[in-house]
Amino acid sequence: MADSGTVRLDTATSSHAVLLSNLLELYIHDMSAAFPNLEVDSGGRFGYPKLPLYWSEPSRRFPFVIRLGDRVAGFVLATRCSPIANGPEDLDVAEFFVLRQYRRRDIGRQAAILLWNRIPGNWTVRVSEGNRAGTAFWRNVVSDFTQGAATELQRTGTPHNWRVFSFQSPADRA
Repeated sequence: MADSGTVRLDTATSSHAVLLSNLLELYIHDMSAAFPNLEVDSGGRFGYPKLPLYWSEPSRRFPFVIRLGDRVAGFVLATRCSPIANGPEDLDVAEFFVLRQYRRRDIGRQAAILLWNRIPGNWTVRVSEGNRAGTAFWRNVVSDFTQGAATELQRTGTPHNWRVFSFQSPADRA
């Protein structure tokens, strides 16, 4: 990697709420290309009402800031009890965002692997097929991480179908 600095996945505390809220606006703006029903409120913000839950439900929700050296490069919001998995302990990549200037530089891949190695268990990654770059990214990263041992399914969705990747992150990798 040609970047100076190491990719880190720092646990976000409530002191990072404003930072994550600002990054979520950029993320949701990007996602509005695939989800035309996403609209700003009268104040010009998309909002993310679930963000405070990441500090009030610490055994179920896991917020992280992706950093390259000391610079903010994005965020990850992960949850326990995936909305499409069967088990209450299954994990889900709820939201994942890398700032545009850090994309295609291996930072997202490294951050995803850091996440899965940090929290072992059964993981689910869901991505809208309307997000073609995201679908290709997750297919490659999950396949590399699992050495091809992941399951990939298609789920019906609106306005696009979803790709769902399921796999195990073993405890001995943590």
